[in-house]
Amino acid sequence: MIFVREALAMDQKEIYALQQCVALLADQPAFKRLFNFFSPLLIRFAWSLIKNKGAAEEIIDDIFIRLWEQKNRLLEVDNLKVYLYKATRNQCLNYLKKRKLSEDPLDTAEVQLMKFDIDPEQLMITAEMMKRMEQAVENLPPRCKLIFQLIREQGFRNKDAAQILGISINTVDVQLAIAIKRISHAINFDTSRKQGIKKVER
Repeated sequence: MIFVREALAMDQKEIYALQQCVALLADQPAFKRLFNFFSPLLIRFAWSLIKNKGAAEEIIDDIFIRLWEQKNRLLEVDNLKVYLYKATRNQCLNYLKKRKLSEDPLDTAEVQLMKFDIDPEQLMITAEMMKRMEQAVENLPPRCKLIFQLIREQGFRNKDAAQILGISINTVDVQLAIAIKRISHAINFDTSRKQGIKKVER
């Protein structure tokens, strides 16, 4: 499944400023900016859980329709990104439940990670080692890979990822440790050394 790469990053201050415009002024251009920024990310996340792009798009459209209908409550949301990802997960679970699919979507997720944007020279590793690193990530178990995606690609903290996925922070810590260990092993790094892998804020 191919997705359009998401828009340029938007920091938390800018997101909250747009929230204020939407909540206080019913500003449609501000709402459209939020939609255009978040929808590609959320559709990709929803697809990884339900494997149906059309349904994923409908889920995200519905979430934003409800967001607009309840725009006066937007200022109560401290972290809109976490809120939207959590809402997406919940709607995906509802979608699967209606179809009587009982498998845990975290264990069957099909996660597509973006290419590593790390400069190999900064890590003092070769192109071959970078290839092995990417392959190690690709071969992670679905749950582990999804957690790695949320933290590494989307920049969520461990506790945010736990909240989004409805699992304990300990599970997130364990799965992230597995990911880092496998990646480190793939490129023959000692995990006690600095690896250029960003330490995640708890």
